[in-house]
Amino acid sequence: MTDNRWVHSSELTRYRLAPNPGPMSLDGTNSYVLGASGQAGAVVVDPGPLDAAHLQELAAAGRVELVLITHHHPDHTEGSAEFHRLTGAPVRALDPALCFDAPALADGELIDAAGVRIEVLATPGHTADSVSLHLADDDGGRGSVLTGDTILGRGTTVISYPDGRLGDYLASMRRLEELGQKTVLPAHGPVLPDLAAVARAYIAHREERLDQIRAALARLGHDAPAGDVTDLVYADVDPSVRRAAELSVAAQLDYLRGWV
Repeated sequence: MTDNRWVHSSELTRYRLAPNPGPMSLDGTNSYVLGASGQAGAVVVDPGPLDAAHLQELAAAGRVELVLITHHHPDHTEGSAEFHRLTGAPVRALDPALCFDAPALADGELIDAAGVRIEVLATPGHTADSVSLHLADDDGGRGSVLTGDTILGRGTTVISYPDGRLGDYLASMRRLEELGQKTVLPAHGPVLPDLAAVARAYIAHREERLDQIRAALARLGHDAPAGDVTDLVYADVDPSVRRAAELSVAAQLDYLRGWV
């Protein structure tokens, strides 16, 4: 039977779609395999859920030299310990608690593995420990960035307040925008062609939402609770993502009240 879960995403990458679709994970988690042509080794990014078939397929994609984690949410990390057991490969993340047999990642660190150079970029906002992974410009001639949940293939991401903060998120968007027209390799949803354009659109979306929150506070009062503001700003939100909407509102209120 043909396995249609593998997607060729760039010259240096492909991903396997994990079987964990949902309102927050879209079609599922994209677990990436990185490696230059002719290289037997591979780097795996975000092994995803604890699903035996998914992890076995990732382990068979090549000699796994290294596992990298973009952030701590379970749809990215639940299978990490088992995948480490299967492959013996060290697991690295910004949070030391997520690492196996390896040190934590550092902002600006350069990693050479499987014939690929990877620059680690701390991009907090979605979560405090979110990182993006910038691949060399020889990936398709202009480079690519694995964005985890910081940028999604469709829609916009949730600020997981209070772990994630809107001020950090906006700063991360500006940092990513400065990288220019790179290919976006998100952890959920399809590949996108222009990182700078998407980052600008994300910033514009957040600014629009902030204006809506300001208008809601003018109507409800400066100290209105997040639930009341959510009722007004996200009146038509689907119940399945109501909690995400409340988190976003809480993050925006924290941002606005911190600067008023």
